[in-house]
Amino acid sequence: MSDLIKTDICVIGAGPVGLFSVFEAGLLKMRCHLIDALPQVGGQLSEIYPQKPIYDIPGYPTIKAQELVDNLMLQIEPFKPTFTLGERVETIQRIEDNSFIISTNENTQVHAKVLVIAGGLGCFEPRKPEIKSLEQFEGKGVAYMVRDPEKFRDKDIVIAGGGDSALDWTIYLSKIAKSTTLIHRNETFRGAPDSTEKVFELASENKIKLLLQSNVTTLAGNGHLKELQVQAKDQSLTTLKVDYFIPLFGLSPKLGPIANWGLNINKSAIEVDTFDYQTNVEGIYAIGDINTYPGKLKLILTGFHEAAMMCQSAFKFVYPDQHLSFKYTTVNGINTF
Repeated sequence: MSDLIKTDICVIGAGPVGLFSVFEAGLLKMRCHLIDALPQVGGQLSEIYPQKPIYDIPGYPTIKAQELVDNLMLQIEPFKPTFTLGERVETIQRIEDNSFIISTNENTQVHAKVLVIAGGLGCFEPRKPEIKSLEQFEGKGVAYMVRDPEKFRDKDIVIAGGGDSALDWTIYLSKIAKSTTLIHRNETFRGAPDSTEKVFELASENKIKLLLQSNVTTLAGNGHLKELQVQAKDQSLTTLKVDYFIPLFGLSPKLGPIANWGLNINKSAIEVDTFDYQTNVEGIYAIGDINTYPGKLKLILTGFHEAAMMCQSAFKFVYPDQHLSFKYTTVNGINTF
């Protein structure tokens, strides 16, 4: 196995939860190698909304998504993790000593004693509303994510959706766009109450336009999106001038090859034991948005907790002859390799 990448833990997914698991593993003297299909670390935070503010990370009243990723990378730097980026894990094989050989689509092979799946939503794509001519304007006024908010400065923006992303980007872009309109098919939002309150406040101050119980029905333009039509519950139609239409209806998860690994799958998520977040296959764990169990909350904070618990359990596979004695970092410090 001299030609293999050797590590204690192989982490599939280099999003925030996967990155934090490197820190928790490092405290217990376990090395990590991370594999991600994306060309950079950070998962959805870096790929989809790097400039989006996040409000529920302890110790940070607000922090931008990419800033959180950058801080996590600084936090794990002392533990010298290694990475394979831009490659997708295709197969896993259990060998005689009960460890794993993990192989990617580019024939990279990793030998690990423990496998951790921290793949967020797996392979994902945006959920698209059923609007005629939608695909015609993709990249020409229709955007399914906000990578660079400056692209929308001094533009007429229409956002559709009722979740946290729609609310958060409405609040953020209202400060820099020429005009911001939020369209939602219901009367109430699914997002955080504080964000919902802020959106209604902006609407009452005429800083945004809010159209509830409404749907975008048609798009029009000549080479680039110029206007769209909105239909209200009473069937009345409104035409809006628009430079960019941003439908934010979440992501459609696709597990990809993970679905063929013999794991218990429930609605595109991996079932785990909440004792240590181990799957039905010994030595394979699933943490973050990709797992499921009763009471699951899909929060980064929840994934951080799962990463800590997972590492405590993984220790027995990496060091079967050693007894784990838990110590606080305030007492024990951070001892690097």
